[in-house]
Amino acid sequence: MDGRVTPAGEAKVAVTDHGLLYGDGVFEGIRFYGRRPFRLTAHLDRLDASARALLLDLPYPRAALETAVRDTIAASGFEAGYLRLVVTRGPGALGLDPRSCPRPTVFIVADRLDMIDDAARRCGARLIVAATRRLPADGLDPRIKSLNYLNAILARIEANQAGADEAILLNAAGRVAEGTADNVFVVRAGALLTPPVSEGALEGVTRNLMLELAAACGVAARETPLTSYDLHTADECFLTGTGAELIPVAQIDGRPMRQCPGPVFERLQAAFRETIRTETRA
Repeated sequence: MDGRVTPAGEAKVAVTDHGLLYGDGVFEGIRFYGRRPFRLTAHLDRLDASARALLLDLPYPRAALETAVRDTIAASGFEAGYLRLVVTRGPGALGLDPRSCPRPTVFIVADRLDMIDDAARRCGARLIVAATRRLPADGLDPRIKSLNYLNAILARIEANQAGADEAILLNAAGRVAEGTADNVFVVRAGALLTPPVSEGALEGVTRNLMLELAAACGVAARETPLTSYDLHTADECFLTGTGAELIPVAQIDGRPMRQCPGPVFERLQAAFRETIRTETRA
């Protein structure tokens, strides 16, 4: 935290930090395998873009952040796991004015992250379409990975109450945006479809990798608006995210998918695992 390796239980954030008080800050989730960060450049590029969108100056250069990520992995003792790299506006006066915050707070937390149980990961997750709507993209650009996740948390509460594993949020127009912490893909007639960022989807690192891998595997893929009808009538559906990795979907709103895991998912899952092996090889 702020340049020092500290046990998580001893790390402290000021009670006047605007990240805590107002969700004023940005973050990245970064997976590591074999003690090596996966797609670190893409994550740091997005962190930089998110910070610039909020006029939040990163207090450390890129090289220092890369070193801090690797030092945190080494100190964690985990062979594989998940990092949360957080940059807040920092401590300041009560009130929204960011000018009262002289210096951002930076910390990285390493842990294991199991977003879904093993059975659901193998056999498929149960999803609902939430009543909670995604914040409009012209109100808060979904490409900004900010600390404010209340919109997604409300949808996740709906999933919990319904006994589901995850919720899908629609945008104000009634089209598919994303999951609470993941991007959504469907397969129809062998083609891979996912909502464009303009529909309210985060431009996920794993999402973008799926589009790359689909092209390499000869799977037709495109970004296109989707509705609940497209979810309910798809041949396959799966979720992607740094935390989620790839999760097949077994049912949506109690309606079973035709295939789970389906052949397109399995091809992309194999290509994803091979990419991890290649890019994190010692």
